Amino acid sequence: MDYDSAMQSKATTVKEYLDALPEDRRKALQAVRKVIKANLDKGYKEGMQYGMIGYFVPHSIYPDGYHCDPKQPLPFASIASQKNHMAIYMMCVYSDPKLQEWFQKAWAKTGKKLDMGKSCVRFKKIEDVALEVVGEAIKRVPVKKFVDHYESVLKSSSKKPAKKSTAKKTAAKKKATTKKKSK
Repeated sequence: MDYDSAMQSKATTVKEYLDALPEDRRKALQAVRKVIKANLDKGYKEGMQYGMIGYFVPHSIYPDGYHCDPKQPLPFASIASQKNHMAIYMMCVYSDPKLQEWFQKAWAKTGKKLDMGKSCVRFKKIEDVALEVVGEAIKRVPVKKFVDHYESVLKSSSKKPAKKSTAKKTAAKKKATTKKKSK
């Protein structure tokens, strides 16, 4: 499989995923994987999730699973080879403003440039990654803390009044326009 043109892998195992990568990307992701696994709380599991190497809270610990797709275990972190870069997805950092602030400051102290989206750290070569900061961020979030924080975020977001989705608003506008034209 050509990973430069693929966004999601069809690999069913971590080994299969890594074996399909070009050597430079395989070595880079193996280095990140080694750091994650060395700092990962024992309750998390590694496997393929959403076409990437994922680290997640298994259903045996958190039966509700991921609220967006309860069949999926609760995602914690992932690593992937994308079209134009490699990425480390860190939901633990994204969902916790205090951890995110620490993460960004700790990364800055390394002198390495941080290319970060909401939950992803993008990089082109392993030398661009502050591996010790990634490891410390992973270590700071044991399973129980992650699940408790996740549930508190879900509860706080469910208390807010639901907003109409853009699709619903568009449909309502079309319906109103159609009624005006037919009169």
